[in-house]
Amino acid sequence: MSIQTLPGLTPDGQVYYDPEMELTEAFVNPGPWKTAHGPGLLETPEGTILCCWFAGTYEGDTDINIVVSRLEKGSDKWSEPTYISHNDDRSDQNPSLFLNPNGEIWAMYTSQLGRQPGKDNMQYTSVVKKQVSIDDGKTWSEPEVVLPEEGTFARQCVQILSNGRWIYGLWLCTDSASGLAGDPSAFAISDDQGMTWRRVDVPESSGRVHPSVVELEDGHLVAFMRSREADFVYRSESTDYGDTWTVPEKTPLPNNNSGIGVTKLSSGRIALIYNHNSAPATYGKKGAWPALRNPVSIALSEDGGKTFPLIRNIERGEGYVGDENKFNNRQYEYPTIIQTVDGSIHCAYAYRTRQGVKWVKLTEADIMGKTRGEGTYNPTSGDVGAH
Repeated sequence: MSIQTLPGLTPDGQVYYDPEMELTEAFVNPGPWKTAHGPGLLETPEGTILCCWFAGTYEGDTDINIVVSRLEKGSDKWSEPTYISHNDDRSDQNPSLFLNPNGEIWAMYTSQLGRQPGKDNMQYTSVVKKQVSIDDGKTWSEPEVVLPEEGTFARQCVQILSNGRWIYGLWLCTDSASGLAGDPSAFAISDDQGMTWRRVDVPESSGRVHPSVVELEDGHLVAFMRSREADFVYRSESTDYGDTWTVPEKTPLPNNNSGIGVTKLSSGRIALIYNHNSAPATYGKKGAWPALRNPVSIALSEDGGKTFPLIRNIERGEGYVGDENKFNNRQYEYPTIIQTVDGSIHCAYAYRTRQGVKWVKLTEADIMGKTRGEGTYNPTSGDVGAH
């Protein structure tokens, strides 16, 4: 594989190396759609990286469906994305990819009714569906409903715990004036490899959504949540494999009421990807939607997500400031993060106000600022925070 030096990203899936940011990246082919949003990533047993997202005219429209692109091992170009779902009366959103231990690849996503007269938000009609691939993500089965309770939304993929339990983060949407503002979080738990599921609610989690979980040690879980107040990332713990959860508490990381992603690295550190931004004027007011969805940052924690002393930007964005300028900022949002078997860290997020999906690859050392010399901090690499 020959990686070119970045001349400026091209929207055709070509992989480039950016020497200034010291990372590898690609503008995954956006296809013919106006919207590309909510990506998910997976490494397959063959070493292929799969990236899925929802695409169409606009979030909530009935032409929004799930698409998948593939980066085969050794390739320097992402494949052209192809539809896997084909709904024409529902909006399919928030896909994630899960490798079942039996070898199947599951694409799981929310599926809601399209807009109705006088109703813009139809998330309260959402169910969770899955489609299965057994050929490295090339073809997919027909959709089937996994979680039929209406109003069920999800973002992070299924996680397999040390005792074999499967856990899937949810939030619960209702048809009410405070529907988007007061959604609580929950988890779907399966002890029979996805045959049946039961729900566990997170106490006092109204407005704390997108729960993304990692297992710190056997049975000790921590979940990180987006905040509808656009204030901070929140954190909840479980010490019984997810059967009970603590009331979410704020972390030091800002949140702008936009999606986050988290993974536990092979080093034991937690890596959380998010927009390092918040809206102080909205603190205490649930349902805030500031336009500040940049930069994209990765924060590392060595104490289970209580503190994050190392933070690096991987996408700086335009960053205009002031109320009169905030809508000039392009949006770089809904990031996801995984670590592959070779130790590389892969990220994806909606790029340039959902014009497409951007994929980024780097290492833990890159995040820590140890890519040049003898591990010294390089001030031009886009790092922020403590060093």
